[in-house]
Amino acid sequence: MNIARRGRSVSVIGLLLAGGIGIISSTQTWLTVTRADAGEPILVAGADAMALLAPLSLAVLAVGAALALVGRTLRYIFAALALSAGVLLTWWTAEILFATPISAVAPTVTETTGLAGSTTIADMIATIEPSTWPVLALIGWVLLIVTALFALATAHRWKSGGRRFRTDAAAHADGDGPVDAIDSWDDLSRGTDPTR
Repeated sequence: MNIARRGRSVSVIGLLLAGGIGIISSTQTWLTVTRADAGEPILVAGADAMALLAPLSLAVLAVGAALALVGRTLRYIFAALALSAGVLLTWWTAEILFATPISAVAPTVTETTGLAGSTTIADMIATIEPSTWPVLALIGWVLLIVTALFALATAHRWKSGGRRFRTDAAAHADGDGPVDAIDSWDDLSRGTDPTR
């Protein structure tokens, strides 16, 4: 069976993996700030460097789980949302990794030292070194983008597995794709002959 026929499974696993990488990385040290006053280095976690890292990663996990259940229209909507999240997260992570703006460490530096103001904080910082976690997160976001594009390209070929979870009249209508064995049993339970 080719990979496009297993589109739902591949898409769900890819989104869950990318979201999981994001959640794990949000709790890890992304940046190490070396102080100009020779004080203890300040460790900045991913969630502190990027405020939306954990919420967007959780959203990606939720979209991945929901993608296993929804019908054709929502497949495209959820895949588009995952793609948008992937693009934003890639942009922000690349900015932190390659440009390392003071704004990414300022809240943690202020909390640790009590100093405030961008000029004061910039004067207090000697260097900012990224760890491997932003790199791993960036790989996760590339996986997220590729998976979302794959879902958009193959969603029309997925089996209609989510129909059994619906109770409205549309759940009993044909036309959302091939019907699996569980849907046939559900039809029998409702008194409908699935062989007709």
